[in-house]
Amino acid sequence: MQSSSFATSIQRDTRAWQAQVWISFGLAGFLCATGLAWLPGATLDRAFMVMGYVFCLSAAFVLAKFVRDSQRGAIPGAGDTPMWKLVVWGGFLTAMGLTGWGLLRMEISETYRAFLGVSWLFLISSAFTLAKTLRDRHEADLAEARVQGRREGRLEAAQDE
Repeated sequence: MQSSSFATSIQRDTRAWQAQVWISFGLAGFLCATGLAWLPGATLDRAFMVMGYVFCLSAAFVLAKFVRDSQRGAIPGAGDTPMWKLVVWGGFLTAMGLTGWGLLRMEISETYRAFLGVSWLFLISSAFTLAKTLRDRHEADLAEARVQGRREGRLEAAQDE
């Protein structure tokens, strides 16, 4: 049996990119937390906004995973149910809509409202980027493990001959 040799390229994000993603996510979280901690007005308004930001953040990660998993939908039995699709998209849109509504209805200065709005959108954007980066790393680790397993299998087969 002839041993075939081929190069397998596994694409990985650079350390600089990973650092940028984590720094962006951390900075967005810090800005949101700062804005919410110093939010003027009623305690109930502050609690609503914190809840909304956490709901949006959670929904963003769930949506990112759902969209990525849906890529496998072409494989029979690998896709999600239509009801789950409705729950994921409905949850994300509800979180964003209610948080936006809460932000618009609060009696705060326009400058403060703009700060909270921009930091909130920065958080959601960086959450999607972080989710993608983490999933890419996981998939690269799996691909690397499969390649290593094949190499070891070929070596064992060659030694058995």
